[in-house]
Amino acid sequence: MWVLEKVLKLKQPVGVPAHRGVAVEDGVTHGLKDVMAPLRVCVEIAVAKYDTLSALGGDPRRERYRETIGDMVEKAVRELRKYGIPSRTQGFVEWRPPQLGYPIIGYFDYEWEQHGIIADLKTTERMPSEIKTGHARQVALYSQSDNIDARLIYVTPKKLEPYKLENIAEHRNALLQIALRIENFLALSDDPEFFLSITCPDLDSFYWNNPICRQLAFEHWKI
Repeated sequence: MWVLEKVLKLKQPVGVPAHRGVAVEDGVTHGLKDVMAPLRVCVEIAVAKYDTLSALGGDPRRERYRETIGDMVEKAVRELRKYGIPSRTQGFVEWRPPQLGYPIIGYFDYEWEQHGIIADLKTTERMPSEIKTGHARQVALYSQSDNIDARLIYVTPKKLEPYKLENIAEHRNALLQIALRIENFLALSDDPEFFLSITCPDLDSFYWNNPICRQLAFEHWKI
């Protein structure tokens, strides 16, 4: 899938879980920037965003995920308003380790400079018992100072939990090691066809569930 999207530049559509995440963030951001905004309005903004993003997707889970948006937005706005108005939202971060030819970039959801807090909001069906590894590496990118309090804010339809990221240096090093391997992989050739010749998609994986995506696998890998 990485070869399909990053090497062949054939970006695949995302499902309704991702659309819900974007929509909830829109509603929450509105509620944090405007502390007088009623929760009802924040929910309406989120639902409108979700309807726009998911309108043409045809995902059978669309309505079920839509029904959970209101609870998620309300929980997140109530909790995060305690931090005050964010100093930045969707802040751009760029890290240029000398070992890499290209930078590692990302966008964090919220920063409260007055508290030294940077946070990402994650919507999920089930509350994790700890920060997921991929999320830890993602947020470690944002923590370019030892004084930063980096957090993952997980919200489900029933619960919200903030987790503080520990061992930031270790997670940043893991991110660097992944990036080094990606650059080494890409250095093997300038020809996209080469990467088709040394990889093979696992069509039993959920990554290939979309029929259009599966068709692309058949067309490009000839399997």
